[in-house]
Amino acid sequence: MVLAHEACYGVAFRSVVTDSEKLFHDTVHFYHTLGFSTVKDFDKFKHGENILLCSGCCQDSLREMWLEAFKLSEIDGNGFRIPQQEAGNKHQSQGALLKVRLVMGELLKEDSRDTAVTYFSTELDEVLKRFPQAEKISDTLIQLVDPLGNLLSFTSFANALDTDPTPKEYFLDGPRKSDGGEDASDSDAVKQLKNSLALSSKKKKIAVMTSGGDSPGMNAAVRAVVRAGIHYGCDVYAVYEGYEGLLRGGKYLRQMHWEDVRGWLSEGGTLIGTARCKEFRERWGRKQGAYNLISEGIDALIVCGGDGSLTGADLFRSEWPSLVEELVQDGKFTIEQVEPYRNLTIVGLIGSIDNDMAGSDSTIGAFSALARICELVDYIDETAKSHSRAFVIEVMGRHCGWLALLAGIATGADYIFIPERAAPKGKWQEELKEVCQRHRAKGRRNNTVIVAEGALDDELNHIGAEDVKNVLLELGLDAKVTILGHVQRGGTAVAHDRWLATLQGVDAVNAVLEMTPETPSPLIGILENKIIRKPLMESVKLTKSVATDIENKNFDKAIMLRDTEFVELYENFVATTIKDDGSEMLPEAQRLNIGIVHVGAPSAALNPATRAATLYCLSRGHRPFAILNGFSGLIQTGQMQELAWADVESWHSLGGSVIGTNRSLADEDMGTVAYYFQKKKLDGLIILGGFEGFKSLKQLRDSREQYPIFNIPMVLIPATISNNVPGTEYSLGVDTCLNALVKYTDEIKQSASASRRRVFVVEVQGGHSGYIASFTGLITGAVSVYTPEDKINLATIKEDLELLCENFRHDRGENHNGKLLIRNEQASSLYSTELLANIIAESSKGKFGVRTAIPGHVQQGGIPSSKDRVIASRYAVKCVNFLEDWNERNKGVDADTKVLRFKYDIHGEKRPTVQHEDDSAAVICVNGSKLSFKPIAELWENETNVKLRKGEDIHWKEFTRIGDILSGRLRLRAEVAASAGSKSV
Repeated sequence: MVLAHEACYGVAFRSVVTDSEKLFHDTVHFYHTLGFSTVKDFDKFKHGENILLCSGCCQDSLREMWLEAFKLSEIDGNGFRIPQQEAGNKHQSQGALLKVRLVMGELLKEDSRDTAVTYFSTELDEVLKRFPQAEKISDTLIQLVDPLGNLLSFTSFANALDTDPTPKEYFLDGPRKSDGGEDASDSDAVKQLKNSLALSSKKKKIAVMTSGGDSPGMNAAVRAVVRAGIHYGCDVYAVYEGYEGLLRGGKYLRQMHWEDVRGWLSEGGTLIGTARCKEFRERWGRKQGAYNLISEGIDALIVCGGDGSLTGADLFRSEWPSLVEELVQDGKFTIEQVEPYRNLTIVGLIGSIDNDMAGSDSTIGAFSALARICELVDYIDETAKSHSRAFVIEVMGRHCGWLALLAGIATGADYIFIPERAAPKGKWQEELKEVCQRHRAKGRRNNTVIVAEGALDDELNHIGAEDVKNVLLELGLDAKVTILGHVQRGGTAVAHDRWLATLQGVDAVNAVLEMTPETPSPLIGILENKIIRKPLMESVKLTKSVATDIENKNFDKAIMLRDTEFVELYENFVATTIKDDGSEMLPEAQRLNIGIVHVGAPSAALNPATRAATLYCLSRGHRPFAILNGFSGLIQTGQMQELAWADVESWHSLGGSVIGTNRSLADEDMGTVAYYFQKKKLDGLIILGGFEGFKSLKQLRDSREQYPIFNIPMVLIPATISNNVPGTEYSLGVDTCLNALVKYTDEIKQSASASRRRVFVVEVQGGHSGYIASFTGLITGAVSVYTPEDKINLATIKEDLELLCENFRHDRGENHNGKLLIRNEQASSLYSTELLANIIAESSKGKFGVRTAIPGHVQQGGIPSSKDRVIASRYAVKCVNFLEDWNERNKGVDADTKVLRFKYDIHGEKRPTVQHEDDSAAVICVNGSKLSFKPIAELWENETNVKLRKGEDIHWKEFTRIGDILSGRLRLRAEVAASAGSKSV
């Protein structure tokens, strides 16, 4: 904390002793904050027979912790200190060594008394700032007492006979100067380090806080802000306890250093705390907050919270100039002191499990809460089916029904209640009964109803879970109520929220650095797959207007103010669940026969997508046909199964492929495929799969001239964990795979941290696409990521070894010290995962252990994630609409011509009946903020690397760049370069 910038150095060896285990741990922690690192952790009961660990330890010690600080010393090529007698720079720090001992009470000597020692420090102001209990004796001397009562003095004199304070640079490169005042042999890295030191007083200071209700992913956002800020040369402070901490100041405003946020990616809630503060709603409270920020030199604030927190932040910014003036008038500051702080920069991050902020498709924590809901409802469904029960599940969402809506889709619920679409008073009861009875008649053994806590009818009467339960009891059902409550906020963040929080946190820092006093406060959001910025107050205003419209019974406007995806998903739910009674069927002439086939390796969302497509087809009057066991199954057996409601209703939570899949392509026997398509009179085809599905679609399109039946519209829904389908940035199954890897790597990191110094090389799937590896590296904080796009060679391995040594050199012994390297399975044909681990282990010379971890097909299996279920439903419905649209263009012709999709004119020339029909063979794609259907012919020609089975566009490059920043790779690379430069001085 104080000396994370490595400014505390001593010339002493000493030993301190206590019989209190608490004091022992407090003392070790105290010295860790002063920059000391653990070099030995001896436990008599664990290591008493270990000759090496026992060496140098006292016989009466129960525990010994050896700590050292050699901060201003030359470093060798592996990142370790060069002894002073061997160093090129003889002026390096002699360092300090401390032994902390724990003994039995009766062995504590009666004459043991407090000791005093003096350490050299270049940052006395930091000592005062970070240790309020420290006493300033003079401009060059500060005193502090450790937990054992020992007196510590900090002086800016490196030697007792010095008359002037000694600068840190003296030890970095020695006193030898050229005539120009600069060491002639300085490397660029050392010069850059000197320049950064010279400019340190001008650093931008940013504060980050979490406010309002906690949400999973907030810690990832704080970590991203802290590390991105440090990377860009800023000082970053955490405001503990939200606005309450901003009001109190002092210890609630703490400068954050790189190591302070280690391990935060896998922590739930918010580690810097959150609290509501009535006083901050008053002007005097905001003025006190301004005073505290200016006192620390802070003029930028990044707030992660809901609409109330962000509204308060923007009000704070608008009042800031007048608050500063009042502070000058009150005599708190002089005009000169406040001159650099005339404007406050505010950036908003949306941390809310309700996903209720206008202008963003999702908020930090929303998908984690949804995952928790789906997991619990899946469990409840199992017992409900066993007893043929009905369950009413109440979820959070006071003014927003996003959680209830998406949970309804993802869990296959029979009915939902949300605030934006109020139920008709006195009528909803009968509709609920009718829907549940209908689904029971179709074969369902259980009923599930999801109720948002803010649900109401169109007369603004609250609809509670008990109200719904009582209606179900009238049906004679065994109905139960489960209120999930705050369990929805709990647990660690899912992959999506770690990714979202990380990218938004980095963009928030960029926004701070790019803003001018005239720039409106931005809100960092996401649209489809792209991080965006929108005016904060505009989004807040729209968000609040939803509640106003609900109060005014303007429900149509309220739901339209949600993002377009919300409206679309609600309509899909109604069409597939509420209106599956035949009332929404198309006219007979518009009803289609639609084939569904799975192609390629299994991914977790194949079944949910097939379910959604089937239910939507049935509600529209179409006939869905499942092609069993892929194209090879069709060729060998000709089997197509017409799917019914009861066949698919439980597929929302099933991984793998119920109808079967394999890697066979359509061109194994195109004539047979055409025969069975013709036999079933298919009007459209939905393919779910990865590159094999992509290639099959291209083959079918290319065979249209020879087999006219393939002139039907055909669409591919990308479904592969490799995410290697050209033209799109997202494939179904990816989120489930990433969640599995998050859980897997979290457990590995826990194992590695228990061993203190251990590295795991984790091999992930992905074929020749490095997407999964890059994404996993970003959200797990991996030190390095190996992908096919960036080839491995001896130079990169050597650098990684240096970086690992440098990384471990910073560890203090109490942190989670396990390190991860992520390797894509096709990253290199030579450097296998095992060989890579062996090279690093051998080169480390025992400094740390290296292990391999290969999750294998665990990445393809498992229950589909809530995000994959919802996206699968959305894509499936869009694809059915795509097939309907292209068939609608072919109306008004006779039956044969409708099938052939061409006719002959009076001159005998063939004329298509559908214009631009080549576009009817397409892939549903997401690119940035846009969702579209791209023709397969164009994708194949312009965006496909056929040899490597992936797209030409490496759309995840940004993940690698940000991962290198936040993992510390770029920072460590600079430190290694600086160390190499100082050795040559």
